[in-house]
Amino acid sequence: MGKEKSAAPGPDLALGTAVEGLAEGQMLAGAFAGEPVVLIRQNGRFCAWSGTCTHMGAPLGEGLLVDGQLRCPWHHARFSVTSGEAVGAPAFQPLTRYMTSVTDGRVFVEAAPTVKSQPTTAKHERSLAAGAGRVVIIGAGAGGYACAELLGRAGHGGTVTLISDDPDPPYDRTLCSKQYLIGMTSRAESLMSPALAAERHTGRAVAIDVGDRSVRLENGERVPFDVLVLATGGDPVRPDLPGFERSNVYVLRTLADADALIAAAGAARRVAILGASFIGLEAAASLKQRKLDVHVIAPDDVPLKKVLGAEVGRMIRMVHEEQGVVFHLGRKCTSFDGARLTLDDDSTVEADFVVLGLGVRPRTELAAAAGLKCAPSEQGGGVVVNGRLETSVPGIFAIGDIACYPDVHAGQSIRVEHWVHAQRQGQYLARALLGQSGEYCDPPFFWSAHFDTGLKYVGHVGSIEGTRVEGSVEERKFTIGYMGKGEERAFVTCGRELPALTVEAEWQGVDPVEAAAVPGTAG
Repeated sequence: MGKEKSAAPGPDLALGTAVEGLAEGQMLAGAFAGEPVVLIRQNGRFCAWSGTCTHMGAPLGEGLLVDGQLRCPWHHARFSVTSGEAVGAPAFQPLTRYMTSVTDGRVFVEAAPTVKSQPTTAKHERSLAAGAGRVVIIGAGAGGYACAELLGRAGHGGTVTLISDDPDPPYDRTLCSKQYLIGMTSRAESLMSPALAAERHTGRAVAIDVGDRSVRLENGERVPFDVLVLATGGDPVRPDLPGFERSNVYVLRTLADADALIAAAGAARRVAILGASFIGLEAAASLKQRKLDVHVIAPDDVPLKKVLGAEVGRMIRMVHEEQGVVFHLGRKCTSFDGARLTLDDDSTVEADFVVLGLGVRPRTELAAAAGLKCAPSEQGGGVVVNGRLETSVPGIFAIGDIACYPDVHAGQSIRVEHWVHAQRQGQYLARALLGQSGEYCDPPFFWSAHFDTGLKYVGHVGSIEGTRVEGSVEERKFTIGYMGKGEERAFVTCGRELPALTVEAEWQGVDPVEAAAVPGTAG
């Protein structure tokens, strides 16, 4: 099992639809030969593209048209309306083009799909900026892969070296706690596509020589660079408590970690999740779907209260409890003897194994040792970068989980640990190396899945000062704006797709045009 497939919606576009029924800047979701297609009128012309997102198969006809881009309703991938190219993560594969014609005031989709559209990046961004000859990227996660992939798409894969201490080729880490851990997605389907054109070193980088402009690997090899990109990500937090060094205590960060959890789940009946973080709760949901007894232990009185507020946090708890997950909130663990955890009220929780969901620490050791400016831990840590994601050393950049960057909408420097956010920073940096000007301005975005309930979150708020609620949290169909420092800084939706897309576009400074399917008449 892999990507979900959308049902073919709307009219049969092979039979045609009235030209006057599709206004400029609108799209019609329909079908051709039983396959979903979107027909778009842009700049007075018609174009037709495959109607499912190449990331996870979302129905693009339920998405948004923004500034010449078609945006996915599920995970906010972006495609060029002109070329079909995937111009914004988490999608990387282009859409398939269909032919169109106009006859007697009707527009027809009249041909079988052609080959996948060819990327236009290489045409528009032919050369690297001055001084960006040899690009070395440390880390093949979300940001590192996205940066290398876009540079390769522009024809510069041969100038890129990717260094990774993960033995697996780049993969979609979001699947590790969701579809892959459940068993819905295979290992092969979890790998990122397309394959990278960059040279890849499997091994650990141990030092950066700023003066010599090189990276030293643990095998002694030196890799020279003109531009260095740090995308080292984070390490899961482990508690300094008795018994947590045992072999049946697991973290969930890598594909190998997920493999280990799947193996442990196959021989177990009970599991304890330590920490009610997003990863912890997603793991709880996935392992419950593997028919385990699941207990969540956390010091919080309400799960995810700091990020989502008490009302949404209680709703998420209810979603889990309806499926049989047991919570031990307001409690801290004091020890683990291999079979049971002891809590700070002397109660115990039996567990065949434990999963840690206590967050991650940014991997800044390389940067700090090289003399790059880092933020103090009380300010969130990370490597300090400017609006172009450049560190205190010219020509060295930091992206993703480790980057402490000035967020335009938040009005302060923040460090964010979101998959798509890291991907978009990697793509921004690749375009900057290809000569694009301007500062990074994408608002953070993430999604989280808990059984059949999903959340979309745009923006960042350090401390929630107030909320603006529309809809019903109890019915799990709502939008909430979160106030911070006197302004709305973050936005979450549940059961509603378009509002999150619209807010994201507005906070980027573009004028969104809703693009749900318009009425069409076939035949």
